[in-house]
Amino acid sequence: MSAANIVWTKIDEAPALATYSLLPIVHAFTKGTGVEVETRDISLAGRIIAAFPERLSDDQQIPDELSWLGELAKTPAANIVKLPNISASVPQLQDAIAELQGQGYDIPNYPEEPRSDEEQALQARFAKVLGSAVNPVLREGNSDRRAAGAVKRHAQQHPHRMMKNWPESGSKTRVAHMDDNDFFGSERSATMTAAGDVQIQFVAGDGDSTVLKERVAIEAGEVVDAAAMNVTALRAFFARTIDEANRDGALLSLHLKATMMKVSDPVMFGHCVSVYFQSALEKHAAPLASVGANVNHGLAGVLDKLDRLPDEQRRAIEADITAVYNERPPLAMVDSRRGITNLHVPNDVIIDASMPNVVRDGGRMWNSGDALQDTVAMIPDRSYATMYQAIIEDCQQHGQLDPATMGSVSNVGLMARKAQEYGSHDKTFMAPGDGVIRVVDGSGATVLEQAVGAGDIFRMCQTKDEPIRDWVKLAVTRARASGQPVVFWLNADRAHDAEIIKKLEAYLPDHDTSDLAIHIMAPVDAMRFSLKRIRKGESTIAATGNVLRDYLTDLFPILELGTSARMLSIVPLLNGGGLFETGAGGSAPKHVQQMLKEGHLRWDSLGEYCALVPSLELAAQQADKPKATLLAKTLDEAIGQYLAKGRTPSRKVNEIDNRGSTFYLALYWAQALAAQDDDAELKVRFGPVAAQLAEAEDAIAAELLAVQGVPVDLGGYFRPDPERAEQAMRPSATLNAIIDSL
Repeated sequence: MSAANIVWTKIDEAPALATYSLLPIVHAFTKGTGVEVETRDISLAGRIIAAFPERLSDDQQIPDELSWLGELAKTPAANIVKLPNISASVPQLQDAIAELQGQGYDIPNYPEEPRSDEEQALQARFAKVLGSAVNPVLREGNSDRRAAGAVKRHAQQHPHRMMKNWPESGSKTRVAHMDDNDFFGSERSATMTAAGDVQIQFVAGDGDSTVLKERVAIEAGEVVDAAAMNVTALRAFFARTIDEANRDGALLSLHLKATMMKVSDPVMFGHCVSVYFQSALEKHAAPLASVGANVNHGLAGVLDKLDRLPDEQRRAIEADITAVYNERPPLAMVDSRRGITNLHVPNDVIIDASMPNVVRDGGRMWNSGDALQDTVAMIPDRSYATMYQAIIEDCQQHGQLDPATMGSVSNVGLMARKAQEYGSHDKTFMAPGDGVIRVVDGSGATVLEQAVGAGDIFRMCQTKDEPIRDWVKLAVTRARASGQPVVFWLNADRAHDAEIIKKLEAYLPDHDTSDLAIHIMAPVDAMRFSLKRIRKGESTIAATGNVLRDYLTDLFPILELGTSARMLSIVPLLNGGGLFETGAGGSAPKHVQQMLKEGHLRWDSLGEYCALVPSLELAAQQADKPKATLLAKTLDEAIGQYLAKGRTPSRKVNEIDNRGSTFYLALYWAQALAAQDDDAELKVRFGPVAAQLAEAEDAIAAELLAVQGVPVDLGGYFRPDPERAEQAMRPSATLNAIIDSL
């Protein structure tokens, strides 16, 4: 493969639709420059199809392009622009399967509770599709995530208007967390001195041993953790907090990560649902069990199965569930008009997207009356709950943050090779009984162990030494380049973090840290330190682990920029290539819904525009393609014009949307290429293009607006019909003729 090849990922939902508009322009502008842009399908639907080649016709089959990309990411030639993909929950997986079946794909149903070897094999095959199936495969490097300079300047000059004041009369909002028996309190950690294999075993009280995981490969120097969530304590915490929210007159909300933490967090979610609706669910336990109701899928996992029961029985259950709302605190709403609560579906309220909105909305969430109200936000595990409480306390004391003046918090994230919690899925188990779950080495010696009760959640995490070394180097490099202090968010009182601190202290002397401000702080202290600087307009680098990277790169950008989709995310791959991520896709489903209903796509492709700049720079560097350098420089200039002239998509139908935004980017990019004098060939080529686009601006804008205001049939949600999607996203014949002529 040529080093000048850029791989653009084919993904899901709104960014996938936006690609139909943007990619033809990218192809046209890179033509003849020595840069080739190709696509690889890593969408949820594509991943499902790739998993079952033997059941599909030749024209339906898709190769396993995710695995192909994973291998590419380990090579110096890697140059991947990775758009947001669905980290699928079980309900999303089931919906995607149903859609594919309706399109003629012979995909089997997902067996939630396998009862045979065949169903267990099916579940294992689908497990590679669920949750964070993509990111751990592609992230063969650590994360450098920040707002591009032009984006931050624009945000300060034109601050977003979504910030709401915290109530002057006082806020009842708080974060509720467990005080013991959680992952934080139980965690044990060790640094392995030699390479080898370990095994995960459950040992019952009577001494009988069961192998839960036959083999886990371990490298020398690797940090290995084991932690357990006591579900009896978890349920007691939920019950206590429900009563406290009732007492305080506050909403109740739950914040987990049921997509990325696809094994543990749905179980925790299910326990909350079953405690909140305990009276109704216990009363009707037998009929609900008979139809396969599953609280781990939220309240929807119960309600969706009721139509399988006789009408009288169904109405009785629905009435008892409704009655619960009268005796329990009101739930925060996801969609009050449709009656969708915080406990309805686990993937509707993801902590890294929902908690920033709590802060943005003045410590409040939406109630059933479509009004904002204080909330008791339940984040059971203490590992990161305390940092959210810290920002709430700061805002309660000092008032709302100001996007026009606030400093930035960029992030250097330790994420390479499935670091920490995000690599725990295949090592997470529900304890089959009372006893001990232990990690043993090849000699049979116990490395780590956890006492467990039946149903407790055990997980083992890994963090390899090479990614840690690279993370430290990247943090020092960013501190030197930016002149900003770097804070390692590590808690010496947490077992895992204590091991990482030892490595940090060993590896920092390998680098020139003179005149650099480098701190190690527990997350709650790091949050307070960063907020103090933010309020003074000062910027800080957060060096964090994988989950915190995810949380913080949503939290601060949502407050600063209004969205995390505008962040520049560069992943310098360990073997020399580059992965360029384009922001978060948490809002993508709502954007698609609006597109289907009103023919308006409000997705902002700024993240894609920004990611293409360093991708082109890397192509130029790797393959000695000077035209690619100029394409990157002029694209950066075009992005500045795009922001300065306010060409971002509107939220309202019959105003500029993603398609109009992409047209203006093309116009400004062509104008920048026509105006430069570094490459005569590109100047001559793009001069007429810039003139044609400028002359046709009014006609193109009118054509793009003319198709709005009416429903759009894309022929599928998870796998739209390509022709319909292209027609919907390229509706301007005038624009298409100019671009396609290049």
